[in-house]
Amino acid sequence: MREENKTAWFMLIPALAVLAFVFAYPIGRAFWLSLFTENLGTQLQPVFSGFTNYLRMAGDGRFWQSMWNTWVFTGVSVFLELVLGMIVALVLNQAFFCRGAVRTISMIPWALPTAIMGLAWAWIFNDQYGVVNDILQRLGIINTEINWLGDPTLAMIALIVADVWKTTPFISIILLAGLQSIPKDLYEAHSLDGANPWQSFYQITLPLVMPQVLIALLFRFAQAFGIFDLVQVMTGGGPAGATETVSIYIYSTVMRYLDFGYGAALVVITFLLLIAAVALIAFLLNQVRKSGQGSLF
Repeated sequence: MREENKTAWFMLIPALAVLAFVFAYPIGRAFWLSLFTENLGTQLQPVFSGFTNYLRMAGDGRFWQSMWNTWVFTGVSVFLELVLGMIVALVLNQAFFCRGAVRTISMIPWALPTAIMGLAWAWIFNDQYGVVNDILQRLGIINTEINWLGDPTLAMIALIVADVWKTTPFISIILLAGLQSIPKDLYEAHSLDGANPWQSFYQITLPLVMPQVLIALLFRFAQAFGIFDLVQVMTGGGPAGATETVSIYIYSTVMRYLDFGYGAALVVITFLLLIAAVALIAFLLNQVRKSGQGSLF
């Protein structure tokens, strides 16, 4: 057994080295840069300042606003994607004509480039030429155009709608794989005991696909928390910073204001928060796997 463990670790060394180079080095470099003040005030020359950038972050209202926007966007969009993804997966798991073609078509939104998709949604929500206002006016719901991307609340809603449309197929395909692994005999035995479809879903389907649910949650949370391209294309973080996420703020700090030290500190804190959230989800995933060894109902 010890020889097998040594062989396994030896085989993992190349992969671990690549991960260390791809992930550990950039974060380590960012932490080192965060200890310096390097901006236009220092003529772009690094000046060691310790943890000054982190102390500055505590009083940065724009940072906290962008962090709040990020959590709102991530929480709402991922929740809706999980609910809609489960519904779509349950539908695609049924037997019907051209099921394979429907499954393929349902993945098209996920396959489209985010920047192009974001540009299309920006036109859809355009106040003068957008199809959303046109449909609402034709139905008599509104009389005048709504400036979707010019209102703080509506702009966030528009971003969430665009993100849900694009990434729901990703979650549905993960959940569909879990649904297909459930034996049909379980449902037949449960129905013989007098269970209705909702009881079968709650007592059989949901517990058995919970690992896939948490895996999808893990991936989508990390992606949504670091969202950049969709927000940059649709709103640019506006209006008045109402949709500015942490990624957008970091980009502005580094590329627009050339404040490299503070931007590095923002990267480090955001990375630590993301790691903490992912570790929590991974812990929940491990607990679900352990509890899944017991009885279902």
